[in-house]
Amino acid sequence: MTFSIKLQVNEHKNGTLERKSEFEFEFAHTLISTRNQMDIPPSNDPKTPLLPLDDPNQRSQIKFPSSLKSILTSNNFNILLGPLLSTIICLHVNLDGSLTTSRNMLAVLAWIFAWWLTEAVPMQVVPMTIAAMSPLLLYPLFGIASADDVAHSYMNDVIALVLGSFILALAVEHYNIHKRLALNITLVFCGDPLNPPLLLLGICGTAAFVSMWMHNVATAVMMMPVATGILRRFPTGPNQSVVVGKFCRAVVLGVLYSITIGGMSTLTGTGVNLILVGMWQSYFPEAAPVTFSTWFLFAFPSALLMFLALWALLCCLYCSRSSGQALSVYFDKAHLKEELEMLGPMAYAEKMVLALFSMLIVLWMTRSITEDIPGWGVLFKGLAGDGTVSVMIATLLFIIPSKKQKGEKLMDWDKCKKLPWNIILLLGAGLAIADGVRSSGLADILSESLDFLEAVPYLAMTPAVCLISSTITELITSNNATATLIVPLLIQIAKTMHVHPLLLMIPGGIGAQFAFLLPTATPSNTVGFATGHIEIQDMIKIGLPLKIAGIAVLSLLMPTLGVYVFRTGEQVQ
Repeated sequence: MTFSIKLQVNEHKNGTLERKSEFEFEFAHTLISTRNQMDIPPSNDPKTPLLPLDDPNQRSQIKFPSSLKSILTSNNFNILLGPLLSTIICLHVNLDGSLTTSRNMLAVLAWIFAWWLTEAVPMQVVPMTIAAMSPLLLYPLFGIASADDVAHSYMNDVIALVLGSFILALAVEHYNIHKRLALNITLVFCGDPLNPPLLLLGICGTAAFVSMWMHNVATAVMMMPVATGILRRFPTGPNQSVVVGKFCRAVVLGVLYSITIGGMSTLTGTGVNLILVGMWQSYFPEAAPVTFSTWFLFAFPSALLMFLALWALLCCLYCSRSSGQALSVYFDKAHLKEELEMLGPMAYAEKMVLALFSMLIVLWMTRSITEDIPGWGVLFKGLAGDGTVSVMIATLLFIIPSKKQKGEKLMDWDKCKKLPWNIILLLGAGLAIADGVRSSGLADILSESLDFLEAVPYLAMTPAVCLISSTITELITSNNATATLIVPLLIQIAKTMHVHPLLLMIPGGIGAQFAFLLPTATPSNTVGFATGHIEIQDMIKIGLPLKIAGIAVLSLLMPTLGVYVFRTGEQVQ
């Protein structure tokens, strides 16, 4: 800036004074504007400084925040709590002369779960995500595993399955396929005249079906606006009748719990299922894997019974058949058809995404069918997994053109910026913790302290495990963290009781998803509660009997259907 001013002066010798006075005016005007913004009163005295000077008297009146108070905050205490607990365990805990790696693994668990439970990371960052990456740091430092070994837990076939599924879910969301599906199914179930229980069945069934193939959180974010969009036809506030208010609560509660129930029925529906299967592969690599189709054969009937129980509860308490006349004033098939027409006919891109979605389901279900019918996986000598299929379909999304613009594909990386990396890292952390507990010898020590459970009958263990895991999720932590904590313990309990591990692992993993009572228990609960249509009393009224029904279903099916599907009569090494 100084150089350009000198050039102007040199080039205009005859107008130097004019240019100089102009510059001084601009400079003074800028400072006066600054004074006005700082609320400094103007002065006519030419000796008055343009900017305020430091006043020693005012300096003593300025209150600076105490540096001690800024350090001694609850958040900083939560951050220090993890290392503090870890240090105490390393210095004072002796696990009966066991290897130091077992004690160190216990210290690492205390550190990680302290950060998980207290969310000891600034709110600008997803707390669970940072804690989920801590095994990558702590395992090498505490001598539990090498950096390469722990990193393998964050990218294996299970993680590849999740990654490809999330990319496909983003494509479904981008092209509004979920909304089109919801409107079409709701039209079928609407009835003429309006049948509220049947309509509720269609809305909840759509949410459960979408949740089977997409993660619960993504389904809740997509389906809840669809449900509330249907409810916008009804009046709100004092003008809302009791019948309309009950139906609104029934729809939100139905969608909320249907998403959770639908997610139980497939491996990709929720992270807990993937954590459970990943731990099974880690602890028992020589055993028959739990494939997508194997899980579906057991979990789908369980989820179907729970879904019917949910629908019956909602119809009895909130949505009777007699309410159809009052609701038909605001709601009929014409409104649904209008919304469907606004979406227009299905474009080529939507059809291709739907075709790839269907192909993925078929390939998942047919990779390994039965012992007599091995499925297409035998063509690759068992080297291809469910994650292989998921990544292949995701890759095709980046290759197949969308035919909307020249050179545009169905998906590009800009559309993938919403990938939930926090969930992927959390799954990796769960698998890393399972590997660390096993390889460090901590699992063996825990099993030795559980000898008293040999006398407990299995029929009493199943409901107890479901109740404990669901309560932990309800009150303390997320269902993913609950599964990460409780499933390794259940494996050791099963060894102590001399029963097949899956007989306890599956009730514990699925039971961790029975968090139906509180809005903060799961992200899906939070999304539903945030609509403003339901209260905590409504969640307890439906959630408590639904939890009991879920525990009863698992207690009934696990010793019967589960024995057949998972072949729990065979010995596991």
